[in-house]
Amino acid sequence: MRREHFTLDVNNVDWVETDGEPSQPSVSINFTGPETMLRERLTGPDGDILEAGGTDVALRLQEPLGNDAAGVVSVTNRVTGEFILELNEEADDVLTFIRAARSYGEDATEDDGRYEVEITLDGDHFVTYDKRTFLVYDDEGNLLRQHSLIPSGVEL
Repeated sequence: MRREHFTLDVNNVDWVETDGEPSQPSVSINFTGPETMLRERLTGPDGDILEAGGTDVALRLQEPLGNDAAGVVSVTNRVTGEFILELNEEADDVLTFIRAARSYGEDATEDDGRYEVEITLDGDHFVTYDKRTFLVYDDEGNLLRQHSLIPSGVEL
């Protein structure tokens, strides 16, 4: 699977810049490559689609934060650590998304998702996850806690 097979669309983040009414940020990731491989990566050993708690979402910066820094957004299997998917995105756009999720989550209960991830295969819905965590790593692999979305009480 190549990163070019993925497109990412973000919704409900503009309110952060305008101090508007908070609404749950969401991201839709569409895959246009060979479906079999992505389906396999999103399926656990029991044959069921991985649940939200079985996946992690992260941004890995490719250069130091600054103007037009690039990064790689990834979804990984929490148990095996294997990459499910990766795609290139501008770091500032992802950090805006994380700020929206953090602001939205201020009034959420402990069990509520801070943001939603929908994965589609060639435009057809496959799975939707409500997520609470989004980790950000610098270009050397160090966790940037101040930019990450980490719910209180979570130890890393």
